[in-house]
Amino acid sequence: MRTKPWAAVVAAVPLAAVCVAGPSAAAASSGPRTAQPPAVPAGTTASWLVYDRKAGKFVATRNAHRKFRSASVVKLLIAIDYLERRKTVPANDARLLKVMLRSSDDHAATTFWNRDGKGAIVERMARRLGLSDTAPPPASKPGFWGYTSLSAYDIVRTYRYLLDTAAPRVRDTILGHLRNSTPCGTDGFDQYFGIPRAVPKPWAVKQGWSGFGDVPPTKCGTGAAANPVPLRAPGADLSISGVASRATGSGVPDYGRPVLHTTGLLGKDDRFIMAVLTAHPAGGTWSSSVKRVTQLTQGLYRSVS
Repeated sequence: MRTKPWAAVVAAVPLAAVCVAGPSAAAASSGPRTAQPPAVPAGTTASWLVYDRKAGKFVATRNAHRKFRSASVVKLLIAIDYLERRKTVPANDARLLKVMLRSSDDHAATTFWNRDGKGAIVERMARRLGLSDTAPPPASKPGFWGYTSLSAYDIVRTYRYLLDTAAPRVRDTILGHLRNSTPCGTDGFDQYFGIPRAVPKPWAVKQGWSGFGDVPPTKCGTGAAANPVPLRAPGADLSISGVASRATGSGVPDYGRPVLHTTGLLGKDDRFIMAVLTAHPAGGTWSSSVKRVTQLTQGLYRSVS
């Protein structure tokens, strides 16, 4: 389903009104609802934005411009940048894109990051897509792609770009992989939290997590199909959770706190675009954090569907 260009939508729905008014005003603008946006648990920082493509407007918002560290959500920008700068994709790069987007493979992301200019990737994408809250990692940490800053608003804008502006080859490649997201990341973490647990199919998702260590409390899935073998390029860095645990950087949103993000397209004809970004208490466990973000996502979906 195609809708009017992003610029026209922004003109029709002033962002200031959406973001300043908050969740209750956004919901009220679209008429009565059977559920209210969810309450955020104490100690958790949350931001979200939901855009209804059928209605042509935002239907839920909370702190939509609040910046978070991206974790693996930046892989969307890495993939767009890669595909738009090349006419053909070698077989090995196609394999790297697949595992990076479907199974959130960190080593595949590091390969593209190092090859294509590191922070320059984020700068190019911010200019091209008009991402006002997105910035590369601090200059002192150029290799830490997961330290990219972004917001729920910019993530929704990125999905809008893919759906309505990007060339079909770019759109179909990236969204095709996101529609086939694997239950397990290649690092052994279960990436079916948030949208995949709270929202009925169809959906296409890109998840992000950071600050929970290198080894999950319980390894996700069994067998190669559920848990693909990580791809390691020569000289590849540690996983982003390992990098985060060693870093001492400054200027990184929510540094020292674990983050979990769930983003994607929901429903028939990709009706809703949703981004839910969360930061959890320092030292918080994986299971408790996953439970919180999934409950938030479930409540949010109920409030708009």
